[in-house]
Amino acid sequence: MGKRFLVTAGLPYSNGRLHVGHIGGAYLPADIFVRYQRATGADVRFICGSDDNGVAIEISAMQAGVSPQEICTRYHEGQKRDFAGLRIDFDVYGGTHQPHYRETHERFSQAFFTTIYDKGYFTKRTTRQLFDAKANRFLPDRYVKGTCHHCGTPGANGDQCEACGKMIDPLLLKDPISTISGEPAEARETTHWHLKLADFEKPLRDWLESKQDQWRSSVLNFALGQIKQGLPERAMTRDISWGVPVPLDDPEAKGKVLFVWFDAPIGYISFTAQLCHDQGGDAAGYEKWWRDPETKIIHFIGEDNTVFHALIWPAMLMAEGQHQLPDNVVANNFINFRIDGEEAKVSKSKTAAESPVWIEEFLKRYSPDALRYYLTAIAPETSRTAFDFNDFVARNNNELVATFGNFVNRTLQFVAKYLDGNIPEGGGANDADRAHLAAGDAALKRVGELIETHRYRAALEEMMGYARACNQHFGAREPWRLRKEDLADCNAAIATCVRAVQYLAVLCAPFMPSAAERIAQCLGTADAATALKWAAPEPLPAGHALREPQILFERLDA
Repeated sequence: MGKRFLVTAGLPYSNGRLHVGHIGGAYLPADIFVRYQRATGADVRFICGSDDNGVAIEISAMQAGVSPQEICTRYHEGQKRDFAGLRIDFDVYGGTHQPHYRETHERFSQAFFTTIYDKGYFTKRTTRQLFDAKANRFLPDRYVKGTCHHCGTPGANGDQCEACGKMIDPLLLKDPISTISGEPAEARETTHWHLKLADFEKPLRDWLESKQDQWRSSVLNFALGQIKQGLPERAMTRDISWGVPVPLDDPEAKGKVLFVWFDAPIGYISFTAQLCHDQGGDAAGYEKWWRDPETKIIHFIGEDNTVFHALIWPAMLMAEGQHQLPDNVVANNFINFRIDGEEAKVSKSKTAAESPVWIEEFLKRYSPDALRYYLTAIAPETSRTAFDFNDFVARNNNELVATFGNFVNRTLQFVAKYLDGNIPEGGGANDADRAHLAAGDAALKRVGELIETHRYRAALEEMMGYARACNQHFGAREPWRLRKEDLADCNAAIATCVRAVQYLAVLCAPFMPSAAERIAQCLGTADAATALKWAAPEPLPAGHALREPQILFERLDA
């Protein structure tokens, strides 16, 4: 049986545009992994969509003076365009409150809640909750800000502190302020249903410890550390109107919705079911992806979502009991923004002038390949990194243009200029040629191993190492000299270099799919997918006609 993967990337809130921090944190590594696995012949479904419910959407709609549906649909469509422009190709990009997906999503979310409720894992509690007397409404989660009771950071949201990553009890926030009116928040009583997370401390610990040699240590250490401190009950309902209605026949449930972090990860499942229905007419086909242990489920997220994907979501899955736990939760740190030597956190709340790293604007000026390359090169896999436009320009010009693009161009231009655009007979390869192609095989093996273990920066560097070796081999073989002195040896050298171009096309395809496809086109291959499968490429036969070379990467001006 071939490998099968269900890959998800964290659902972005549909209340703002996408920036480079989003892409480098969760979506690009997921796309690289998916492209690689498909190139190896694995069966993969890549699932994502917008997170349309909850407090963040209500706040944005309120601030814009429009309905929540209007705000989430507007940004949902913009996010789809941005992802498509970057060649991040999901099998489905759903939306938890988008018309085509809402009914399925509500059905799955309410069924999850009801099953967990029937099993006794919810506690109904009347507790105190922060309240805005001026707006006359309760303040769940991000309707309130204050100083974090864990680390003392001011301006922390009422659900999680972005500075320390820990879950927040809003009642413990210091100096809580309503984000609606700006007035101090006060505590009043309300009733909600709390998930008994403490019931899952041991199974969560056992499950996480079984991943010691597979997961990133930062994810495991954080999750295990939270369990060691003890997992408190967590309210899974909210006093707002925008979301999935609580499916209980209880007067006190009236007017309440499911906590957005309860229904959002269920979107991974509901979107899969809708995809199966749209493709084959049977939503039950999703079970192959979510209930069959032969499928490996991989979640890609940013660091701020670790607590939900490594603890709360797995606890929900354990409580519900009918779906597979994730095989891996791949979390990246934040990408900051550096200009003139100063670093700042990238934020959706900044204006375009303050933070010029919006994907929509970026794609008007630059190639998606250049951005995909740079964000992989600075991937925040073990610590936070920074997007720096000067560094972006330097890497584009010195690495993509002067190294990778230079070798491809000089090889194909040589064939076009001196060999009538046809592949020469390469039967006279020498030891250096054979060693260079063997290095291509080694690069395929090593890059594949690094991608499979989610070390994308190292995989990209391995690919570039081979590109540098290609330039060195071209220079050492001196085909411009051999053309005049030993044509047979010249042909052998160029045939080897063309084969090396084929290797580079395969190697770069997960990282820069558009560049790989342009190379395949220049090589005159009829089927790009076959030409880019993850294996040693078949040598093009002598006499095969190449197409006119084209520039792979544009040089940028600082």
